[in-house]
Amino acid sequence: MNLISMEGITKTFGRVVANKEIRFQVKHGEIHALLGENGAGKSTLVNMLSGIYTPDSGSIFIRGKAVKLTSPRAALHAGIGMIHQHFKLVEVMTAKENILLGQKSSFFIRDEQLTQKIKEFSHRFQLDVDPNKKVYDMSVGEKQTLEILKVLYRGANILILDEPTAVLTPQETQKLFQIMLKMKEEGCAVIFITHKMNEVLAISDRITVLRKGETVKTVNTGETTTQELAELMVGHPVNLAIKREEATPGKVLLEVKDLIVESEERVKALKGVSFSLAAGEILGVAGVAGSGQKELCEAIAGLYPVKSGEVFFKGENLVGLSPRQIITRGISMSFVPEDRLGMGLVASMDMVDNLILKEYQNQKGLLINRKPAAAKSKNIIQKLEISTPGIHHPIKELSGGNIQKVLLGRELDSNPDLLITAYPVRGLDINVSYKIYELINAEKKKGVAVLFIGEDLDVLLELCDRIMVLCGGEITGILAAKQATKEQLGLLMAGEKNGKREDTELA
Repeated sequence: MNLISMEGITKTFGRVVANKEIRFQVKHGEIHALLGENGAGKSTLVNMLSGIYTPDSGSIFIRGKAVKLTSPRAALHAGIGMIHQHFKLVEVMTAKENILLGQKSSFFIRDEQLTQKIKEFSHRFQLDVDPNKKVYDMSVGEKQTLEILKVLYRGANILILDEPTAVLTPQETQKLFQIMLKMKEEGCAVIFITHKMNEVLAISDRITVLRKGETVKTVNTGETTTQELAELMVGHPVNLAIKREEATPGKVLLEVKDLIVESEERVKALKGVSFSLAAGEILGVAGVAGSGQKELCEAIAGLYPVKSGEVFFKGENLVGLSPRQIITRGISMSFVPEDRLGMGLVASMDMVDNLILKEYQNQKGLLINRKPAAAKSKNIIQKLEISTPGIHHPIKELSGGNIQKVLLGRELDSNPDLLITAYPVRGLDINVSYKIYELINAEKKKGVAVLFIGEDLDVLLELCDRIMVLCGGEITGILAAKQATKEQLGLLMAGEKNGKREDTELA
């Protein structure tokens, strides 16, 4: 008998069919991965299992018994706990206080009893949690472990993990996998959503692939390959090779010296960062979320105030110049930001107007000639295979992948000397992601210097020439990508500077 059985599950939001007649089954003591492209319906499905949404039609069975999961509390009562990408913890409270939060009987539990019970759970599932530690003093990995302990303490034996490794170092990921394997030993079921196929193959027992809201296939992990899974997700064969173009770096275009940047709260976001970047080179930037990547991009592009230090581009110091002044000085620098619609494009405008925004100041006279931008829009649509009803369709109505291609197409159209790109494939389909890697490689071959901020270490190791690691606003190491390992990068991401460090010049 299956522990979980979802039969004929359908869920719509207006005219959008998120899930259609889905069939999904999980066994006792199983790690079951859910795979699918962005928008395939994975999150909607597990949100129904965790009581956040209710299905429009279909049935959910737990241990063979039909259940109505009308709220997260009802799901927890049925033994289902979900760990969301964004943790639901109160930062100023201790681990123990967070575990007790919202529980009716917590008032009557004595402190020593509670501490003892937490320690018993921690030992049983190999969860390293200090009950008296404040959440704001915890690493990302510790917070995630606390979230897992919290739902187990509340009686869950079915655990749903939504993109759990997105913000973890490789060492923290291995620790999470050990916890998952221990839960499997204890007879619990783990449902695991991720886009990292190497992790799926490493930890899961079975994999269910969703495509466009429907179940495509459930396979045994030991009987499948990365290539087959990619084809099931996309619906056609996909080339998963990232070819690293051999670096023939030219002269140094960008030189950053002792850069110090403070946040609005006067907290140092960057602490004396120094590095150089040559023409025809891709310098990757690795680090757990919030290590200073965003501030580094924005400081170089003139979007973030610099407290001290220098940013030399072709020998000229950019510090103190606005983005517009940087452009008018003849400095060709394209910036693809992390927030596509917040910073990169105007959502309500069409593609033509978004292209005009980049270059209207270069046009002479009072009236703007829209014909060149319209021609460029058509060219970008064709070149990047953008799926859109037309060049005058509002950007906000396109999918995330197509929005990203519009933004990248516009930036590359300006023929930059330096391309700064932050998480360019975040949340994008596998097909689109590899197309963007090809575009970045093509720019490198043209002699463009590329600063590539990424979160997938496998991609950084395959695509980049060197990888710079940031931790807490400091550089902990700069390694040649050919010789670097994920373990080395993980140690540097955790702040250990005794990893092999090279000079900032090309290795």
